[in-house]
Amino acid sequence: MDDLTTMNFNTSANDVISVSSLNRMARDLLESGLPPMWIGGEISNLTLAASGHAYFSLKDGGAQVRCVMFRHKVSLLPFRLNEGMQVELKGVVTLYEARGDFQINVDTMRSAGLGRLYEAFEKLKAQLSAEGLFDTARKRPLPAHPAAIGIVTSPAAAALRDVVTTLARRMPGIPVILYPTQVQGEGSARQIAAAIQQASARREVEVLIICRGGGSIEDLWSFNEEIVARAVAASPIPTVSGVGHETDFTICDFVADRRAPTPTAAAELVSPSQEQLRMQLEQGKRGLERALGRLLTDKSQRLDYLARRLSHPGDTLRRQSQTLEQASGRLQRSMSTLFASQRWKLQLAGSRLQRHQPQLAQQQRQLAQLSEQLQRGIGQMLNSQQQKLSRHAATLEAMNPQAVLSRGYAIVQKLDGHAVKSPQELLNQERVQLRLAEGVTEAIIDHPQGAQPELPF
Repeated sequence: MDDLTTMNFNTSANDVISVSSLNRMARDLLESGLPPMWIGGEISNLTLAASGHAYFSLKDGGAQVRCVMFRHKVSLLPFRLNEGMQVELKGVVTLYEARGDFQINVDTMRSAGLGRLYEAFEKLKAQLSAEGLFDTARKRPLPAHPAAIGIVTSPAAAALRDVVTTLARRMPGIPVILYPTQVQGEGSARQIAAAIQQASARREVEVLIICRGGGSIEDLWSFNEEIVARAVAASPIPTVSGVGHETDFTICDFVADRRAPTPTAAAELVSPSQEQLRMQLEQGKRGLERALGRLLTDKSQRLDYLARRLSHPGDTLRRQSQTLEQASGRLQRSMSTLFASQRWKLQLAGSRLQRHQPQLAQQQRQLAQLSEQLQRGIGQMLNSQQQKLSRHAATLEAMNPQAVLSRGYAIVQKLDGHAVKSPQELLNQERVQLRLAEGVTEAIIDHPQGAQPELPF
């Protein structure tokens, strides 16, 4: 607390802070100045809210302080909170800013005087958890329809009557075997472990209920012993732990394959409900009846359909004979019609052939006349063409340059073969060709003086 007395807030007379700021500063001072600590006292003014949070005051003969324990912390307590209970709690001293209430946020709690048991419980729980005895992977499923159910508890326990009554109500036909043991007091833990081992060795049941009624942590302590936890873990038979009330937790609960909040709930977990099975059976029966009804209806309709299609062989033969006779009649009629049609066509073709039969003698005479006319025509045409040819030949001969040359004329040509028609086309001293009737020679043009320019040399 020395830190609180030496703090310097550095505020002047003109600095004003809000109430929220004041409460926040007070909360920070409390939480930083006071470490979490164990505090002992009596619970009073207990309120269990619908949210699961617990609100109460912790008091002694001279003072009290408000406390709050949140739901996830309350659910871990191995006992039920009650008014007037002497407890030891550990928490953080703080301030609830909204109301300015000084309070303790409780982290954990134990019954006063039971600190040793609580510490032993937490130590064993951590040890077995580290060994994997609480792992979900090793939990076995419970049989849906067990042939026999075993119970480990005291013959005088009220829990036994609750379990047997529940089993008789839900499924009276399942045999129940009791493995009696003391569930409280000196040596009870060894007896519980021995009963579990006996059930495991005899293998008379398919599921084992380990149960007892509620009580204080001391009353339930036998189920927190290591010997019981290891016997449950080693059991080859699936186990259900139904120890105490819903808020009671034991090491046996964590090790067992299933935890039930009460012995009655444990009995409900291991036994099928005959009412539910009867309802399922009735539903299955109705479903089967509907399916059979649909099947019979479908088969009946199918049978009627096949019966309508089924006929006597004699009826089938008669129908086929009638069909054959009808087909034969149609074939005969078709053939008769076809023959008549073909006969008519043949007669028509014969008549046409008769009308178009050639007259050979007449045709020969006509052919001879036409041949004679053709020969006369060809002769006349040849004579006419010969006369035309003679005239054209005479004309061609008269126009033949060679005939002109044969009379002493010559054709003057330039060296490129171009015929010269005028002296103006020729230069003086130009070399030319002279084409005569019997050959070709060359000549040089010699113009009179000044008539044509001379060729350049």
